Amino acid sequence: MVYSGTVCWLRSTARITIGAIAAFTLLQPLQVQAQQPSGPENQPQVEPADDPTDPNNLRPLTQDSSLLSVPGGQRLMTEASSAISNQNYTLASQKLQESRQIFNQLSNFYQQLGSSFAGIDIRLAESHRTKAVETAQMRDEATYRLALVHRAQNKPELAVPLLIQIIRSQQPTRDLGKKAYQQLLELGFVDSPFPRPASAQPSSSTK
Repeated sequence: MVYSGTVCWLRSTARITIGAIAAFTLLQPLQVQAQQPSGPENQPQVEPADDPTDPNNLRPLTQDSSLLSVPGGQRLMTEASSAISNQNYTLASQKLQESRQIFNQLSNFYQQLGSSFAGIDIRLAESHRTKAVETAQMRDEATYRLALVHRAQNKPELAVPLLIQIIRSQQPTRDLGKKAYQQLLELGFVDSPFPRPASAQPSSSTK
């Protein structure tokens, strides 16, 4: 025995299905016409300057206008220096943050390429590793300047993590690492200078 509710549901479904088929039948000629390729006069015209298949339109990442490039990161650092000169620390902070991110991405990408070519092509592997080190140095320099800007903004809580990142990346014995540690000392985050003064060095006892 079939319940009346089920019958009603089947009938309504059948009506909807029939209506959909009728609509599809009426619209089908229009769809076929729309799918036909248009003539040459209807083809969109591609400007020569916008044609991506033209070798003359290639845009290398080494250009100043490209963000994912060393010149692009250096341009942001130059803009940050101008903002610092004008005491516009908000703009300087933004530019240095963007520059830092670009150099960090470049360093990671070059490091990945160096690892990919290890054992396959030593020359390429070493070349990419060298670029990874160079861009990491630029990243740390941008990070140091950003930390100084945060100090100028009286935001030491933002400067301290950046300075510690620099020391970890550069090592405490390198010039930028020493500068970062000196900043931590001036901020009062650490209380022991490095390198220690000669007078504070433990003297070796002579026998």
